[in-house]
Amino acid sequence: MRRLSKTTRRTTATATAAVALALGATACGGTTGPASGGELGGQTVTVAGVWTGSEQENFKKVLDAFTEKTGAKTVFVPSGDNVSTFVGSKIEGGNAPDVVMVPQVGVLQQFVKEGWLLPLSDQTAKTADSTLAPVWKNYGTVDGTYYGLYFKAAHKSTVWYAPEAFTQAGVSEPKSYSDMLKAGRTLADSGRPAFAIAGEDGWTLTDWFENIYLSQAGPEKYDQLAQHKLKWTDESVVRALTTLGDLFKDKQLVAGGAQTALSTDFPSSVAQVFGPEPKAGMVYEGDFVGGVAKGQFGKKLGQDAKFFPFPSVDGGRAPVVSGGDAAVVLKDAKNNKAGMKLVEFLSGAEAAGVWAGAGGFLSPNKEVDFASYGDDTTRSTANSLIAAGNSIRFDMSDQAPAAFGGTKGAGEWKLLQDFLRDPSDPQGTAAKLEAEAAKAYGN
Repeated sequence: MRRLSKTTRRTTATATAAVALALGATACGGTTGPASGGELGGQTVTVAGVWTGSEQENFKKVLDAFTEKTGAKTVFVPSGDNVSTFVGSKIEGGNAPDVVMVPQVGVLQQFVKEGWLLPLSDQTAKTADSTLAPVWKNYGTVDGTYYGLYFKAAHKSTVWYAPEAFTQAGVSEPKSYSDMLKAGRTLADSGRPAFAIAGEDGWTLTDWFENIYLSQAGPEKYDQLAQHKLKWTDESVVRALTTLGDLFKDKQLVAGGAQTALSTDFPSSVAQVFGPEPKAGMVYEGDFVGGVAKGQFGKKLGQDAKFFPFPSVDGGRAPVVSGGDAAVVLKDAKNNKAGMKLVEFLSGAEAAGVWAGAGGFLSPNKEVDFASYGDDTTRSTANSLIAAGNSIRFDMSDQAPAAFGGTKGAGEWKLLQDFLRDPSDPQGTAAKLEAEAAKAYGN
């Protein structure tokens, strides 16, 4: 059983925090556009995805643009959190959607192994070759065949901060990890602890680890560890855990200490920085933090809420960890030919530009005009994502089997929560991580 991806969990949390979930809380999805005229007039394309609330509403604007271009009627069907179970039941019932927006690399690979997917068209592959960094196409490729077009991305290497806290403490945006910790201690000395950490949500702790590891160890070892071709007992893992432990054990850096962090969920961590009673100066998480700060607390991005890129660690390259949703076409769908046309449309800059203008979206497509984004902060985040090129890496735990990388109270989540509680033994934690990984990966 596959879990809800971190990208989706976080954006869902953002929608909830912004009281936007009600906009898309429908059990049956919705339809867009007339079914006449155009290349696909009279045809219907069914699309399934995890998106709810404002995300679903904004994606429907993309579908509207497809309808206007082709004449095809579109239907969006909410899949719920467990995409694998949803799609499997639809195929078994003879009612498979034409296109599915898949939020995890592991789920895409599972669909291929089940024989559920069609290879994407030559046109989509050709467009992807020219508009995406190779790493994005690689994540959509299984055994040399291209199955998944990454349409929506998340930037998970952003550290958000309250500008007034930085001004009061007399600190500026740090350029290295050590400078970030130094700035955090200065913040604490001025009366505001450095970081709000959402330790109750174990996925946030995996993100901390992944950014440190990618910068320290580099992309090749990151890939090896993500595939469990490198053991978690490797020296590089112990080193990253030691670095993370130095943060966890410093009471100046963790707002309220470890126990408070372990009872803080993601939305609450954002509230601790941008809410009416701030308790910390910074919160590390993805670009979606800005949505909560703006939607729930009325912060103006770029003024009341700013971010800096997760800084380089020990002289390594500044990390860019991402996630995303890939469009795939189901073999057993009734109108997968029209579905293939939709994916061809999604591969172009026009479709991405529609959602970029609506907000709450980043595209890995380098041909999307940055002017399409609605504010300077989002433009800056999108630029950082594109500039990372082939060095970007997909969220490691979203590539792992759910038993290890995505189960509450188990695997990596639980062990990193234990490590937050007591970071005194990085080597012992690495050994426990390896034991759990070996069971989950079957080796």
